[in-house]
Amino acid sequence: MAASSVWPTEVRLNPGRDILNIAFDNGDVFQLRAEYLRVESPSAEVRGHGGEPKKILLNKQDVKISGLEPVGNYALRIGFDDGHDSGLFSWDYLHRLGRDEGTIWATYLAAAKR
Repeated sequence: MAASSVWPTEVRLNPGRDILNIAFDNGDVFQLRAEYLRVESPSAEVRGHGGEPKKILLNKQDVKISGLEPVGNYALRIGFDDGHDSGLFSWDYLHRLGRDEGTIWATYLAAAKR
């Protein structure tokens, strides 16, 4: 696994279990909603299996984060209360989700309306 270009300095789940607060060593701080993380999961279920197109998940607005598990020193496994827990969110991927949230979320919303 390639070394991450950013490193988390804090990873914290809010009391409502619907926002992941994450700070990085470059000074960036993000609040990532559970719904956003769930629909952008890097798992094969969402990304598609072997060349399939990305799946657009709907009705995840009430999903909560059920658990956080570090994976080695490169990723975080995020469990959700709908039973999904197979996505490994690398530190770089979490940083990109925070940095580009406006664009990524707008793309998701446009695709979800089709």
